[in-house]
Order: sequence, then C-alpha cells, then structure tokens
Amino acid sequence: MRGSEFAELKAFVAVVDRASFAKAADHLGLSRSALSQIIRQLESRLGVRLLNRTTRSVSPTEPGRRLHERIAPMLRDMDEAVAQAIGINARTAGTLRINTLSMAAKKVIAPRLGRFAKAHPDVVLDIVINDGLSDIAGEGFDAGIRVGGRLQKDMVAVRLTPDIDLLAVASPDYLARHGEPKTPAELSHHACINWRFPGSGKVAGWEFKKKGKGVEFFGDGTVISNHQDIVVPAALQGLGIFYAYNDDGIAEALQDGRLKRVLSDWSPTVPGLYLYYSSRRYMLPALRAFIDCLLDRDIGTDDSSTSGSVR
Repeated sequence: MRGSEFAELKAFVAVVDRASFAKAADHLGLSRSALSQIIRQLESRLGVRLLNRTTRSVSPTEPGRRLHERIAPMLRDMDEAVAQAIGINARTAGTLRINTLSMAAKKVIAPRLGRFAKAHPDVVLDIVINDGLSDIAGEGFDAGIRVGGRLQKDMVAVRLTPDIDLLAVASPDYLARHGEPKTPAELSHHACINWRFPGSGKVAGWEFKKKGKGVEFFGDGTVISNHQDIVVPAALQGLGIFYAYNDDGIAEALQDGRLKRVLSDWSPTVPGLYLYYSSRRYMLPALRAFIDCLLDRDIGTDDSSTSGSVR
C-alpha cells in the first residue's frame, strides 16, 4: 500500500469516528478543505461513495460502514503497536478523547483541568459529556467514565470515587401538599420526575432495596428528561419526587433545605464512578497521566483505589 492510500484510509476512519469533518481535520492537523479532498480521492479510487454528507452531519454509507468496521481496528492496533514500541520513552502528548457522565465531568474532571494542563501542556483533552452508554472503542475514545454497575464488559476499570447513594427527593412544598411516601408502593399516588437514558431512550426504573428485598418502580409524572438541568429544577420547583445519584447539586439543595429526602431506608448505594478503557489497548502515556491526575497521585496523595477488569 502506498503512503497516500494509507493516509486516505486514516483520514476516512477519523471522519467516521468523530462524525465530523471539522473535528477530524483538527485531529489530523489538516484544513477541512484538504480533508474533504482526501476523502474525495479515496471515493474516486475505490469507485464508491463512502460518506453521506449534509450541512449538519456526516455518516457512513453501507459500503463505508463495512470498510470502517474492517480497517478501524487495524489502524488502532498499528497506532498502539507504535506507542508500545516507544514504551516509557514516549512523550506525554497528543489528543486524549474521554467520554464521561456529566456528574463525573463536574465532580472529578473540572476541578483538575488546570493542574493537568499545567503539568502536561502538550496534551489536548477532548472531553465529550454523554449520560448514555457509549462504545468507547468503536467510537474512537481512549477512555470513558461511568458508574461502576454500567461499565462495558472486557474493560480495565479504575475506581475514582467511593460508592454513591441513590436519593429520593422532593421540595418541602410538594411534600406539604401531597404527603411523604413511606414505601415504594405509595409512589403510585405521587408525581414522579423521570430520567430518560440518552441513546436508548428508555425511562429509568427506580430501584429500591430494604433488608435484602428489591423493588423496581416505574412512576408517572409531568416531567421526563435526559439532562440534570431539567430534572433537578423540576424537583426544586415542586413538580414531584425525583430519584437520582447524590451529586453536588442535590447535596447542596438538601443541605440548605430546598429539597428533602424521602424513602431513605429503601434507597441503596450503587458502585461509584470508574474510569474504564479497553483491556486490548496499550495505555497511552497521556491516559496514564490523566488517571494519575484524577486520583490526585500527581500531587503525592495516598490513594487506595484499585483497578482491574470489571465484568
């Protein structure tokens, strides 16, 4: 294979992985027009259209999808083989693509951005916030951050936080008007603010547990959303009961009395936040540095977090 043909295939994979000519061009260090020309040359050489383009999106055609499925893993393996050959002498540089929950972005990543950038100025952090499940390897990400119970299989996982409480909360005004439920069954008489998973579109069930007995509840209400900026204000404004991870916004509202917890004896804890990456991929120096930063190892703190394959 000639060098120009290899460059065309690498450019094609970059476009499909990022679903964007602009992002792929930035990643490859090309102008968007130069990248478009490379893709046109590839399509002309193969005699088939590989990408569907609109003013707002780009996606592979069926032949493009089949080509991407075959060559993307090969190109990633080649990149990793080169990185592994370089070994410990590799410079901590390049683009690190992270797919994370919004809760993790706010709680774990954002407070450490400045410190990481100062320590590793040659690393570009490309952080995508997505509260759904993602195929990080298939979508070109180096790592993801999720709640432990929702990790993909065959991944190496690094615990970032302790276990997280699930909380059923409502405003004092709502509870004054409708009363406090004492069991999950009583939620059927209440308005429930529901969470819809991005990607799958499914509405999350509320899982309760007490003395080894588990109950899953699906409630009705006037608000369903896939974003914290909607569901938390809905609870604060007295529109119903919300069941969620105990993130900073909820904790602050509980502390200052804007929200009140209910069904605390039925609400379990769930595995904490984990960073995960493919067990089949060589760990890039930039990813190792990022993990050390998230665990505060880079400032000499003693951390007891463990890592290993989570099945």
